[in-house]
Parts: sequence; structure tokens; C-alpha cells
Amino acid sequence: MKYRYTLRKRRYETNATIVAAILLIPTFIALAFLFIYPAIRIFYLSFTTTNTITNISTFAGIDNYRFIFSNEIFRKAFSNTIIFTIVKIVLEVTISLALAVLLDEHIPFRKYLRICYFAPVIVPVVGSSIIFMWLYDPQLGPINQLLSMLHLPTSNFIYSEDSALMSIIVFAVWRGIGYDIIIFISGLQGISDTLVEAARVDGANSRDIFFKIRLPLLRPVITFVVMMGLIGCFQAFTEVDIMTGGGPNNSTLLMVNYIYGQAFGNAKLGRGAAASVVLFTVIFILTLIQKIRSDSQENYNG
Repeated sequence: MKYRYTLRKRRYETNATIVAAILLIPTFIALAFLFIYPAIRIFYLSFTTTNTITNISTFAGIDNYRFIFSNEIFRKAFSNTIIFTIVKIVLEVTISLALAVLLDEHIPFRKYLRICYFAPVIVPVVGSSIIFMWLYDPQLGPINQLLSMLHLPTSNFIYSEDSALMSIIVFAVWRGIGYDIIIFISGLQGISDTLVEAARVDGANSRDIFFKIRLPLLRPVITFVVMMGLIGCFQAFTEVDIMTGGGPNNSTLLMVNYIYGQAFGNAKLGRGAAASVVLFTVIFILTLIQKIRSDSQENYNG
């Protein structure tokens, strides 16, 4: 005899639920040790003055939060992260979507071009950062040498406060477009050819097909790419740590670099934990907003 119960207007079998719960026990244990406990621990440490070297900890209340919100370097890191996120996502999504549309067509060397665009994704970020440091070198870098040959103004790139953050963004976009291109191509290939052919029969040109058929159907894919991009941008660390260390004059300092500097550079684990909680809250809110918008669009389309 099968026992059933109703939850949120859906009927479930009791035996199946028990089996599923047993099979999920290892996942719940791993989740508890790898996420829930560390999250609780970080939240607790954010209210202490824990020293990373001596591991001496005393309760400090909200002093760490008062410090970071009044700290000019924290505000600089936060604003840099916001600029980095907005500019990178706009450029990356626009470029990768345009390239995906081109690579979805029957063009020469299509498979070779797909491999070339995806290659930066699998290159270790440390290695690619060192390569770009050479490219950006004001004296020996080939970019400035090429600009000089063309009689165009040169730049100090990552060595100038005015251009350092944008140079990091260009590098991050170069590394990220390959992954987005693959995702967008998968979304484009999931669009039925029948819809496209019907639009062509009705007299639609390539521009109309893209903006009125393909782009609306790609909204779930674009939402996914933007959501993953938001999380990735707020977690960016290695490229800045290798290429600039947050300089010059904190012009490229991002949130994770600030957290690392406070927790391990200054041995102020409590301040680093407080900044981590702020960063987690921002990521959670942005992800939640994006999820709500995505669900509302799906309900509207449905």
C-alpha cells in the first residue's frame, strides 16, 4: 500500500520521500561542513577581534562593521568592485553574444574559432596574468610598441592609476567571453529552426529575426550568464593580486583583495570576516533580485 501526502498542492509518496532523504544524507553532511559551519563561523568571527597570527580572540560587538564602513580603503574597494562588475558584465555579455551569433552561422573555420575563443578559459589565471603583465609593460610590451609604430598615444596600463582598473577589466573580459560564447551557442541551437524559417517566409530579415525571435528566447540564458557573472565578479581576486596587488594607490583593489589584506596581511581576521559578511550579503541580494526577475518573466511568458 502506497502512502501519500500533500505539500504545497503537490502529492508525494511517503516511501519515495524517505528513500530520497536517505540518499541525500551525504550531501547534507557535506553541505553542513563545507558551507553552513564555515558561514556561521565567519559570522561569529565578524564580531570578534581575532588575530590571525596569535589566534587570540575577544568579543568586539559591531566595532568591525563600524571600522569597515568608515574605512576609506573599504569604500574604495567596494566602488572598484561595483565598477568592475558593471563594466565587465556589459562588455562580456555584449561581445560574447555577438560572437556566438556569428559562430552559430556556417562560416569558415567555425570549429577552430570556437576552440580559440574558449582557450583562455582553461589557461591558468596566474599564467595568463603574467602574460598580460608583459603585454601591458610600458617599455617592452608589444601593445605600446605597436601603438608607437602607428603613431598613436601609448599608455601605462596597469601602472597608471587612471587606466589600471580598465586594463584589469579588459583582461577579465578576454578570459571570460569563451565560457559565455559556449553557453550562448547552446541557447541559440536550442531555438527551433521552424520559428526562424516561418519568420523568413513572412519577410523578416536577419536583424528582425535576432531582435524579435532569438533575443527574447535567449532571456533565460542571458539571465544565467549575468547571474554567474555577478557572482564571479564579486569573487575576483587572483588577477588583481598577481598583476597589481590592488595598486597603484588602491585603484584596482577589489573586495576579496581587501578581505585577504585585512585577514592575513594585517592579521585582523575579525575585520576580514566582517567584510566577507558584507560581500556575501551583496551577492545574495543581487542573486535574489535576478532570480525574482527571472521567475516573473517566466510566469509572464507562461
